[in-house]
Amino acid sequence: MPGTNLTREEAQRRAELLTVDSYEIDLDLGGAQEEATYRSVTTVRFDSAEDGAETFIDLVAPAVHKVTLNGHALDVAAVFRDARITLKHLKQGRNELTVVADCAYTNTGEGLHKFVDPVDDQAYLYTQFEVPDARRVFASFEQPDLKATFQFTVKAPAGWTVISNSPTPEPKDDTWVFEPTPRISTYITALIVGPYHAVHSSYEKDGQSVPLGIYCRPSLAEYLDADAIFEVTRQGFDWFQEKFDYAYPFAKYDQLFVPEFNAGAMENAGAVTIRDQYVFRSKVTDAAYEVRAETILHELAHMWFGDLVTMEWWNDLWLNESFATYTSIACQAAAPGSRWPHSWTTFANSMKTWAYRQDQLPSTHPIMAEINDLDDVLVNFDGITYAKGASVLKQLVAYVGVDAFFRGVQAYFKRHAFGNTRLSDLLGALEETSGRDLRTWSKAWLETAGINILRPEIEVDGNGVITSFAVRQEAPALPAGAKGEPVLRPHRIAIGLYDLDGGKLVRTDRVELDVTATGRTEVAQLAGKRRPAVVLLNDDDLSYAKVRLDEVSLENVTGHLGDFAESLPRALCWASAWDMTRDGELATHAYLELVLSGIAKESDIGVVQSLHRQVKLALDLYAAPERREAALARWTEATLAHLRTAAPGSDHQLAWARAFAATARTPQQLDLLTGLLEGTETIEGLTVDTELRWAFVERLAATGVYDEAEIAAEYERDRTAAGERHAATARAARPTEEAKAEAWASVVDSDKLPNAVQEAVIGGFVQTDQRELLAPYTERYFAAVKGVWESRSHEMAQQIAVGLYPALQVSQETLEATDAWLADAGPNAALRRLVSESRAGVERALRAQAADA
Repeated sequence: MPGTNLTREEAQRRAELLTVDSYEIDLDLGGAQEEATYRSVTTVRFDSAEDGAETFIDLVAPAVHKVTLNGHALDVAAVFRDARITLKHLKQGRNELTVVADCAYTNTGEGLHKFVDPVDDQAYLYTQFEVPDARRVFASFEQPDLKATFQFTVKAPAGWTVISNSPTPEPKDDTWVFEPTPRISTYITALIVGPYHAVHSSYEKDGQSVPLGIYCRPSLAEYLDADAIFEVTRQGFDWFQEKFDYAYPFAKYDQLFVPEFNAGAMENAGAVTIRDQYVFRSKVTDAAYEVRAETILHELAHMWFGDLVTMEWWNDLWLNESFATYTSIACQAAAPGSRWPHSWTTFANSMKTWAYRQDQLPSTHPIMAEINDLDDVLVNFDGITYAKGASVLKQLVAYVGVDAFFRGVQAYFKRHAFGNTRLSDLLGALEETSGRDLRTWSKAWLETAGINILRPEIEVDGNGVITSFAVRQEAPALPAGAKGEPVLRPHRIAIGLYDLDGGKLVRTDRVELDVTATGRTEVAQLAGKRRPAVVLLNDDDLSYAKVRLDEVSLENVTGHLGDFAESLPRALCWASAWDMTRDGELATHAYLELVLSGIAKESDIGVVQSLHRQVKLALDLYAAPERREAALARWTEATLAHLRTAAPGSDHQLAWARAFAATARTPQQLDLLTGLLEGTETIEGLTVDTELRWAFVERLAATGVYDEAEIAAEYERDRTAAGERHAATARAARPTEEAKAEAWASVVDSDKLPNAVQEAVIGGFVQTDQRELLAPYTERYFAAVKGVWESRSHEMAQQIAVGLYPALQVSQETLEATDAWLADAGPNAALRRLVSESRAGVERALRAQAADA
């Protein structure tokens, strides 16, 4: 398959033929402020295993001026086509290729992204290359197993800074010549260029000194809490270097907060890029700081797992991401001085619910997914790759033992430093250190799809003593359209016994065991013990499974969910209740009552905010239509009551203010929002700062209280990039046909919006209480989505394909329209997957609405 896609077979053939030695990349970015393109000159040296062989190098560029192979000029028109340059008649041994091209700045967050800050009118550049976008900046053999050294020379405007993987040199004549990198993959090379603000420090320990840098735009510098970011970074350096027994492998470590970033962050070697929404302009809850810290640690972990040792092909992407996720959260939980020792609570209540949701879609796949080409991997950055994989790694640690696990990881790093590996390389190292045979475990957990359900089977005598206890494991059928068969698996779990003590549910006993793949596992250790108030399977969240409570436990949890003394069992019970709601086993109105009865006692702010999101989603999509408005009214009244009674200035008060703003609906409630904005109303301790103001403005726009004049006035108060995005959201949220038509046209009919603004418009366009107004866009979506997919870059097309799918039109007609489009439109596999996943959401909502009715 020629062009921008690359198949695994093509990559394997190219890897068998080539050994790449080095790249020299010369970029002229001197006109970045005004120009749309820049000159890119690449010289790559590589060895060929065969004389006279043919291969290709990748390049996405509007113009190629010269291609020279081994001193011979090639006919550009003949060799450059479909993002590839054909290379014929290679010499056995060393070859040298030079490509001179004009490459394009982007506004999509792919390749070399250019952003102009409305505050200072200065351009800020950064690269984003994962998965296949280094080829947008320089000619490259774009696959992870063709590692090489990279030496960048960059001309930039006077007064700008250039940051790359290697330490930043002193410029000469506005030209920056970097030292070559170690051998790394193309996708983790990086350039960040512009008049960025910088804060410098270092990591010092036992004679080791690593320069540290933090960068952001000057317009955000007043909000940059560099000391807090450095503190988390140093904790990560301490913990990872001890656990990995391998010194940080690069010459420096920079973290760059960049604008309009599509992901949370990217693990470029020694030059990590992070979305600059993590530089908080307004008050946020501690949960936001916890998420930012996990992101920082996740990317730092990648310096070893992903950058030092890299997967051979993208089917092991999960291992990169799962390992970084697992170790970042383990670091937060265990590192001395960490502010978030309860990080596994957050993991259970957010990451794992993401995994459970993803694993019940028709696109569910084994953790070790079959990645046939780049299209496959581009849609595979999902809840299975990140969260299910991390959950399974957590179970693997419990299975082999934490010490044996990290001894195996240490051997793995030493054995494969600056090389490429497969899963078998890691499992082999873990088998050596643990003595466990991991082949059966791997086959059950990594090579099969779907989720198991664990249920307790308890028998007691007349005195309340347990006479028999077993864990029943079920393997539900995979969703329609999913590949594979349901399987039972071995699970390492803990069982917690909880009783009420002084009004708190306290763990009185704990048993850890292996649940076999036979369907029923006897737990003899619990026979003879008194029946507790609550029996919690998978206590401590060691395994990956949906857990159900027995009848007695469910009754006690319903009355006392907020009374668990520890946050993790509360989170596990909350997650179980949410999962039952999504599955239609617990009616939405019953879930609302459960949350209202227990949320006041929930101290973990991250859990509280998750419950806010889940309740709103349940009421918007899973409530029976005839019950919805009354339920939303009840929830909104509760959010206002909690807002008024929360401790002044607390995280909980801020969270409840945002929850109230999301659903305020009566004239009196909307008047309160207006009064808080105008200063005629106050709530003690609540600071209505920039971001909270926009939350109120967006709701007032969506309900028709505010129109263009009020939105424009708010933007005048906040003429920043963030203000521009918020204003775009508010304009698209207005409940008029004209506003919707304008928003739709700006996203679908035009391709001029930058990625972040397009995302903001889509977020405003889709308002859950505007179903009738949005109904005509179902037909328009299906008429347009394939053309959008084929004409836009991946990131931009995916935003539209997912964000504008008519998910709010929960009806059989929407399912039928989707099925007809899937049958007739002939979408490629990636687009088919995304639309099928959205369809599954409508199907689930229909089932949940029926249960609620």
